Amino acid sequence: MQKTRAHSVAGAAALLLVLTGCTAASDGESAQQESPLGEYMAALWGGDLSEDEQAAMFEAQNLEREELMATCMKEQGFDYAPNVDTGASYSSGEEWQPDDREWVAQYGYGMVRWPGMDEQPDAEEVYEDPNQEYVASLTATEQTAFYEALYGPSVPEEELDENGSYEWNWETAGCYGWAQHEIDGDNPLTSEEFAPLMEEINQFYTDLDSASGMSEIDAEWAACMSEAGHAGFARQSEAMTSINDELNAYYENQTEWVEDDPALDELAEREIELALADLDCRESTDYRERRQEVVVALEEQFIADHQVELDAMKAAAEQRS
Repeated sequence: MQKTRAHSVAGAAALLLVLTGCTAASDGESAQQESPLGEYMAALWGGDLSEDEQAAMFEAQNLEREELMATCMKEQGFDYAPNVDTGASYSSGEEWQPDDREWVAQYGYGMVRWPGMDEQPDAEEVYEDPNQEYVASLTATEQTAFYEALYGPSVPEEELDENGSYEWNWETAGCYGWAQHEIDGDNPLTSEEFAPLMEEINQFYTDLDSASGMSEIDAEWAACMSEAGHAGFARQSEAMTSINDELNAYYENQTEWVEDDPALDELAEREIELALADLDCRESTDYRERRQEVVVALEEQFIADHQVELDAMKAAAEQRS
């Protein structure tokens, strides 16, 4: 029985962004830095496709999944209309400029405030669940049965990790899990064949901050942050994480929505202040460029150690596409 983390798909997507991320050039403009491992991961996600081609690919996969779910739900005795409008949007990410001073001065890390957050969708673009009316017509007991058939039963609290994650098993994830498994049947990203390699890749990046060569860079950055009045951070990643933790705590303590909450505005201002200091210290210590050199060297060594498995995974992905 194959099990994966509940957040594995999202985690892999984030991992690809790390692998193929941008770093700032000396003239302030973003310069694409090639990632040796990113070339392998891009093969799994259609990294050679245009933005429109990637959107079309994801939409086609969603349609296939939804149609399979409808078939499965019918066998369970429920009506289910394939939801072809997920409300998702696709972006090139050009509106995110975390290394641009003007952008950081407005958004910080882009957590409390972000580009486009106040834009209202067009009436024609408002998301509507095609199953909402049908589900509303069911009794409370029938609704519970509907969602259990669709997504599987709720995960018992004792099976949750400390951070709320859990081992996701498609066999207990209802019609959604079955449909996803059907689609993922020959997907190298989720196949059992390459699961050990994916685990090693994830672990590689998890351990990256503590890898040889990183401590000196982070120490210089931390000293700069202390001088700027932001002591207590040992690694650059901890600065943004601290804001994320505060934001999570804010929402966890909310019992009702408060519009224009001063507490949230205060957090946004602290985020901007911290992000600007972070940006200054990264620039004064050449943090991005030095870190990228270390990352590339470590990735090249990782590839040398796993060349056969990586080539096999890439070939399987290219054959599938």
